Order: sequence, then C-alpha cells, then structure tokens
Amino acid sequence: MKVAVSGKGGVGKTLIAGGLASGFVERGLKTIAIDADSSPNLGLTLGLSAKETRKIVPITENKPLVESKTSTGYNSIFNLNFSVDDIVRDYSITTPLGVNLIVMGTVQAMEAGCMCAPNAVIRALLRHLVVDRNEAIVLDLEAGVEHIGRGTARQVDALLTVADSNLKSLEIAKHINDLASAAGMKKIYLIGNRVMNDDQKKAIQSFADKNGLNLLALVPFDQKVIEADMLGVTPLKNKEIAAVKAIDDICELLIKKTA
Repeated sequence: MKVAVSGKGGVGKTLIAGGLASGFVERGLKTIAIDADSSPNLGLTLGLSAKETRKIVPITENKPLVESKTSTGYNSIFNLNFSVDDIVRDYSITTPLGVNLIVMGTVQAMEAGCMCAPNAVIRALLRHLVVDRNEAIVLDLEAGVEHIGRGTARQVDALLTVADSNLKSLEIAKHINDLASAAGMKKIYLIGNRVMNDDQKKAIQSFADKNGLNLLALVPFDQKVIEADMLGVTPLKNKEIAAVKAIDDICELLIKKTA
C-alpha cells in the first residue's frame, strides 16, 4: 500500500496523511510516513511533541549523511550510485502512534547553494521506499503541483488530492489530477476536507462531477481537531472525533480499491 497525499497548503492534508498512516498500523501493516512538505509537521500529527519534532534534522539538511552518500572528492561531481536502505534503518523515527517517520526536507532557495547532492539522495530514497520496500508508505507531499512534475508520486498505488470547498483549493486539486493523469497515474482520488454543511458538500461534489474528479470521501469539519491542535496534541487517538473516524474509513476504502 503506497499512498501520496497532495493539495493546496492549508487544506488539512497532513491530518489526512497522518490518519491514514495510523490507520494502516492499526490494521497490522508496518508503515512508514514520509514528510516531504516544505513546512514539515507530520511528526506532531503522529504524536511527537513540539520539542521532539524540532530536534529532527531533515534528510536534505543532514550534510554528513548527504556527503557520505554522494561525495567523490571532487567539487560539483557527485556519486549517484549509492544504497539508501541504511537511511531508513538509522533515520526513521518511531512515533507514539506506531508509525515510522522520515522527514525528507525540500529544495531550498537558489542562494542557499547547490542542492544537487541532497536531491539525489531524496530521489533515491523515495524510489527505494515506494518501489523496493514492502511496508505501507504514506507520502505527505509539499503543497502545490511541483511533486507531480518531478515524478515524486508517479509510482504510488493511489494519489489523494485534498481540498476544502474553497474554489482555489479545488482548482489546485484539478490541476494535480490533470498532471497526474497525463503522467499515467490511474488511481487518483479527491478528498473533500473540513466540510461544515450541505452547501459545502454540494459544492465539492458539483466541482468533482463537472471536472471529472473521482470523489472518494468527505471529511467533516470538527472543532475537536482545532482544539487538539491548539493544545499541541494529536487528535488521531480519539476515534470519537468525526473527522478522525472519517479518515479511518478512508483506510478501508483504499485497501479495497488497491487490493
């Protein structure tokens, strides 16, 4: 089971990704969650404290690791033939929800220096995780559409685009869907998130119908999720929260659809 979660920033895709990863663990699947967002906070959703999360060094920022994999001893010449299975073993973090977490990091600004070596490590690691390993994998992708262009998510079993009823988020979901379809991906699903009423439900469903998007599920807005975020605790432990229950139900849907 390999799932990527994408969408506009601020639509709640990290909660969806964390809920799916937690749900797969509860169903007996060894699961690795990959935080590939430019503002990584999946660790908080998976039950790590803010202090623990701040201590995590993203793979792209771990200079000794990157150099050990790619250095040839010559400037601007990188070794691109290296193994990455030890990265999974040594740099994944076990979270309180039983999910193993890897924080990838992302490409920094141009003035930060050449990112060729870190990018090579990320590409190799993603391919290893998605193609070569048997664990369930949940990718929490950076906001927007860039990951489709780079091919990050093309080999997953399912791509989820998360949107709320805001037209901007729905348009980005459509753009992601179109790019993924053009790249040959078959199982692309829309998740309507933070749905507060029937009008919002109808807006999401209508947009999906008019634009050929496959609406998989609707996740209701729940004030308890907001309250948990304010307290710095994960809401995923409480299945009585309507949003958490809805995300857990998506796990079952995905398992059936990708079987």
